[in-house]
Amino acid sequence: MELIPNENFPIIAACNPKTIKVEAGKIYSWCTCGLSEKQPFCDGSHKKIEGMPYRSMKVQFEKETEIAFCQCKHSKTPPFCDGSHRSIKENNK
Repeated sequence: MELIPNENFPIIAACNPKTIKVEAGKIYSWCTCGLSEKQPFCDGSHKKIEGMPYRSMKVQFEKETEIAFCQCKHSKTPPFCDGSHRSIKENNK
């Protein structure tokens, strides 16, 4: 496997959250690097990054609810969206 240089990570997967109805007790693996094809969840793509500095973030919920998962990967409250994507959009206009 050819490694990707650890530069300019995390990659912005999308500049909006992904709202998902989560199941009680199920473990979700949130992507932290932005490379996953299964956003906002991890597919193991972080293993291609040189030095493997990224890992999935495992989360579990006590009850069924809707969660706004961050996809810009810059949230201060990962894996939840905190609106950080708005400043990213503003800075890239």
